[in-house]
Amino acid sequence: YLGVSQLYVHQVESLERVRAGQNVVVVTSTSSGKTLCYNLPIIERLLAEREGRALYIYPINALVNDQLKSLFKINLALGNDALGIARYTGSLSAEKRRDTRARNPNIFLTNPEMLHLSFLLWHQNWQDLWRNLRFIVIDEVHTYRGVFGSNMAQLMRRVLRMAAHYGASPQFICCSATIANPKELVENLVGRQFHV
Repeated sequence: YLGVSQLYVHQVESLERVRAGQNVVVVTSTSSGKTLCYNLPIIERLLAEREGRALYIYPINALVNDQLKSLFKINLALGNDALGIARYTGSLSAEKRRDTRARNPNIFLTNPEMLHLSFLLWHQNWQDLWRNLRFIVIDEVHTYRGVFGSNMAQLMRRVLRMAAHYGASPQFICCSATIANPKELVENLVGRQFHV
């Protein structure tokens, strides 16, 4: 489906490592299929484990919207509404954010701001997500450097503490097209071991 007849080597390796429970960072050139490196194993797992949840984190809302369209296409190919998918950003009205929470989708696409201001601050409203959180995707990891990167690293520690509080230990899949030291960056960012 989606015009993909065969996977690239890096996509196959990512899929196998994620299936094995490893945290993965994928670094390849632009338009080389990094999105499939996380969508394939996550969708595979969530279709088998319907209560499972995933958080996709992007640095800007434009990426959230682009990836939402991509996921909708996959969901349509799987049989319309195979999985619940929704964005959760500050650009949505309070009513739409409330509706999204009530729908309780399998995959939330968001940004660091909403992770901080809603998912963590109002964690009691997100208990099902935290309890069943299986995956966290951090795309464009090269943007998390300097002060922004330091803040993001603290945010990830809070995320892991919150997940542990609810009994979850999510697996990470990170991606970037432009970074020379991916392992060092993501291990500092998340505080866990990664495979490149």
